[in-house]
Amino acid sequence: MSAEDEGRIELMRQLKAAAQLQQSWLTQVWQVERGIHPAAMYLLSDLSKHGEARPSELAKRRMVDISVISRQLSQLSASGLIVRRPAPEDGRASLIQVSEQGLQELARWRGHYLDFMGHALGGWDEARISRLTDLLSAMNEDLRGALGPQANCQPSSGNPSTT
Repeated sequence: MSAEDEGRIELMRQLKAAAQLQQSWLTQVWQVERGIHPAAMYLLSDLSKHGEARPSELAKRRMVDISVISRQLSQLSASGLIVRRPAPEDGRASLIQVSEQGLQELARWRGHYLDFMGHALGGWDEARISRLTDLLSAMNEDLRGALGPQANCQPSSGNPSTT
């Protein structure tokens, strides 16, 4: 295997480790606070970032089955974190948006996340964070392109606190 191949494999290992560390943080917070499951919070974050959407659009953007979205929307609705309204062009379909209570919940999670990231990356300056963010964003675009049309919708960052 070439050094270039080794570098690509190590990049993916490090990205996986970062995702696992983020999930570990989310699990810790959720175990203390309970409430909405982190997966449903991801969906709420996606709605906040991208705006009102049909459940089918959310499923496509999140790259999951509509049944997964339906369960998460049920939890968010029962907690008052989303609002549903009939789609104007087709009354059988629903449009989902974040409620005021949902925005407050996201702000609360964002505060927790910023505290965590401030502690973890306290020694990083804004230029370093910006450089890494730009590189990861470009990499994700290239990965989406390599996956083809089914991946052209852009999922949210995967973190309920970063909308």
